[in-house]
Amino acid sequence: MAKGVRLDRQAWSAAALQAIADRGMAGVAIEPIAARLGTTKGSFYAHFPNRDALIEAALALWEERGTQDLIEALDSLPTPAARLTALFTRVFGEPALIRAELALLADADHPLVRPVLGRVTARRLAYLTAQFTALGQSDGEARNRAVLSYTAFIGLHQTDRVAAAPLLDPAEGRESYPDFLLQLLLGAAATGPAASSALP
Repeated sequence: MAKGVRLDRQAWSAAALQAIADRGMAGVAIEPIAARLGTTKGSFYAHFPNRDALIEAALALWEERGTQDLIEALDSLPTPAARLTALFTRVFGEPALIRAELALLADADHPLVRPVLGRVTARRLAYLTAQFTALGQSDGEARNRAVLSYTAFIGLHQTDRVAAAPLLDPAEGRESYPDFLLQLLLGAAATGPAASSALP
């Protein structure tokens, strides 16, 4: 890409999100991102008044991709069991998807990050709770299962990040763990043929 190309706002937001995934909030620096994009700071200032605005756009993109778009895809599946199966298969089986999330959790006290993490966590827990409720759990039981699911998701990836080796075998373990967890949460009957659908 030639120097001086004025990329659109989405390209800058995606590059900033990648910088967060790679190096945390400290990685959001205008000149290195411009160099990676093959453009100049002038392209940045055509879309954003300052670094904070770029961070806000990157966080909005993360929220859209990792929560809004995912929920919309899940809602296209026919049953709560199918949605949970597809969700667990994706979030437990693809570690690369959570790199930005782990970086944001490490900077959870950042004033721009904290409200987004709070909103995303609340929405994800509400969605999980709704699926367990639809499977016949009481409100309290559904909430408990939602919290257990979400903390298992965060905990596995966080521990993988700091451990000397992955907790699960990269092939077989990653593939079987989502079903194992669902068996614990729902019982074998809830993960039958109707639950085998995958996200497109």
